[in-house]
Amino acid sequence: MDPREKISAVQNLISINKFDEAIYHCNKLIKQFPNVSYFYNLCGLAYQGNKQMLKSIELFTQAIHYEPGNIAAKNNLANSYKYINQNLKAEEIFKSIIADDPKNIKALNNYANLKKKINDFKNAKLLLLQALEIDENEPNILYSLAECHQSIGEIDEAKKCILKILKIQPKNALVHKFLSGLNNYKKDGSNFDEMKNIYQSEDFEKYSPEQKMNLCFALGKALEEKENFQDSFEFLKRANFIGKSKSNYQISNEEKLFDNIIKTFQQIDNKKFNKRNLDNKIIFICGMPRSGTTLVEQIVAAHSQVSGAGELEYLQNIVKNIFLENLTLNKDKIIQESSYEKNIVGQKYNEFLNFHNFTTKVITDKAPQNFIWLGFIKIFFPNAKIIHCSRDPKDNCLSLFKNYFPSKDMLWSFDQTDIAKYYKLYLKLMNFWNSKFSDSIFDVKYEKLVSDSENQIKKIIEFCDLEWEQNCLSFHKNTKTPIQTVSVNQARKPIYKSSVNSNLKFSEHLSEMFSILDN
Repeated sequence: MDPREKISAVQNLISINKFDEAIYHCNKLIKQFPNVSYFYNLCGLAYQGNKQMLKSIELFTQAIHYEPGNIAAKNNLANSYKYINQNLKAEEIFKSIIADDPKNIKALNNYANLKKKINDFKNAKLLLLQALEIDENEPNILYSLAECHQSIGEIDEAKKCILKILKIQPKNALVHKFLSGLNNYKKDGSNFDEMKNIYQSEDFEKYSPEQKMNLCFALGKALEEKENFQDSFEFLKRANFIGKSKSNYQISNEEKLFDNIIKTFQQIDNKKFNKRNLDNKIIFICGMPRSGTTLVEQIVAAHSQVSGAGELEYLQNIVKNIFLENLTLNKDKIIQESSYEKNIVGQKYNEFLNFHNFTTKVITDKAPQNFIWLGFIKIFFPNAKIIHCSRDPKDNCLSLFKNYFPSKDMLWSFDQTDIAKYYKLYLKLMNFWNSKFSDSIFDVKYEKLVSDSENQIKKIIEFCDLEWEQNCLSFHKNTKTPIQTVSVNQARKPIYKSSVNSNLKFSEHLSEMFSILDN
């Protein structure tokens, strides 16, 4: 086969997520042409798609070795560093690309995404506006800018960007999905007919699974707000079916991990370890996704002495890299590191946190699934606060089924049975943590927070050892803490009660999920 045909075949394999095959063919090309930078870059992209970031970094570095001016490889290398939270290295590369080529739109966008990741939306917007000066109609830049505006509560500006994209790409399913999140279809039918027309068109079958899934989730939301629950559920079911089909997810991995955590920490006495307090204090806000963690973070981070960091992956990545192998914790390693004066977990966490340039000593980390790692928080973050958010199980699980979570840690959220089983695993693990150190965990029940807001908010602030500030009651008016989760639009509103008992609208369609929860 002609090398150009091989390249085209590999590019196609990468585009349809067949990364192992792409890697196999790339290695053959590299063996045949060992000094060609392009093939190393292509192979690096396949490894990057396969989430093998260290290997991708190796390949991109080789590509740059053979062609020091390979801007594409440099961009890709920086993105891999960003993925593994080596943010300083990523930033240095992006800066060098832009210094050499100030009109490199891809580098400007990627650098802006790095800034967004650490909640630096001011500089992210500046980079994106710089890119728009080069091409004012570049859809990727406009989309990134819309995300910036949305995260900091500038909804009208976000909408302007999205509508501009739809003039250029009227059938872009991802953009329609974004707009659906901004709209209330009970009051505003904007883009509903367009979404229906796309879905019913012959071209829809040519859309990628990702595009189909996004449009179906958007239509499901719109129809729910129009109170057509039957059709809403049909679209949600199709969206989740597509997500499940492309993930090959098996919940047995979670079952093995959670059981191993319980088994390991049954043999560890957290009280034996007395790590020195860290200079800053982290308030970990955790629980099931969609249980109210974003709402609670907005309340706490409205305080003048607190910075909200959002959902950080730092803790889970540190734990997995140091203590976890093949879904099994290394108990001896935990005990060993716990006994050292050097706090390896706290130190690494703070190294990542330093890139955010927070000015307060109190910081919130609201990664919901940190509930998995509470044993490590107790050992390595002695002055931390743990807030656990919970919600009616059926409302919680329905909300998971209704929303799309792109995270690799949320692949269980595409299936009724998987969601319910994961919820039961979560309950089992939380019961275990409560049996070990319930006095350290402050429980916030969503329904109680909604019905008795002022008293509950005051209790939360008191638990965090903060002086009372009235700002915490009017948290929705405070945009100092950006939101980058599916809760972005809800958490910008005052507390409302319509989410309580929301499962009743769909209960007849969720017997598969609810039967597991009821048992």
